[in-house]
Amino acid sequence: MMTLFSTVTCPYSHRCRIVLHEKDMDFQVIDVDPNSKSEDLALISPHGKAPVLVERDLVLYQSNIINEYIDDRFPHPQLMPADPVMRARARLMLYRFEQELFCYIGAFDGSDQKAISEARTVLTDNLTMLSPIFDKQKFMLGDEFSMLDVAIAPLLWRLEHFEIRLPKQAASLLKYSERLFSRPLFIDALSASEKVMRK
Repeated sequence: MMTLFSTVTCPYSHRCRIVLHEKDMDFQVIDVDPNSKSEDLALISPHGKAPVLVERDLVLYQSNIINEYIDDRFPHPQLMPADPVMRARARLMLYRFEQELFCYIGAFDGSDQKAISEARTVLTDNLTMLSPIFDKQKFMLGDEFSMLDVAIAPLLWRLEHFEIRLPKQAASLLKYSERLFSRPLFIDALSASEKVMRK
């Protein structure tokens, strides 16, 4: 059985929980308090941070690496594209998500109002630019739910919590968000703390 060390409000842990539920497999989630050092986590992770996946002698950290491993190990349903060109494009998009979106999330854990305001502005602008993708397709890569949808869903779920209000130009993105949130397996992957992030 796979074991995921996860924190209940961490968007990266949230990604991994989504993939584990999508695969409909046996797994154990161990909740870790991000404000206190977990001895178990410190022993297996060089950074002492969740998410960390453990399967026998294998220890993985970094959510995208964890999720690709799970996808390779349990290929149904396949979340990364099978075609090498599409897979490379998906990996590039995952990288862009980290560089252009998720790198700003840390600001909301602090008290620097200038940094929080800047993060809100950049996230609003960058997410709005993604919206036209969904004028003609249901998900990031077309009509099928994929790893790209997994990767961005935790951020979209937290927009209200971060007090980010997207403009009318992002209407297609907001409809896409509701499609993600209505998936039963997405709901199953939410922690109790995440459920209360949206009204």
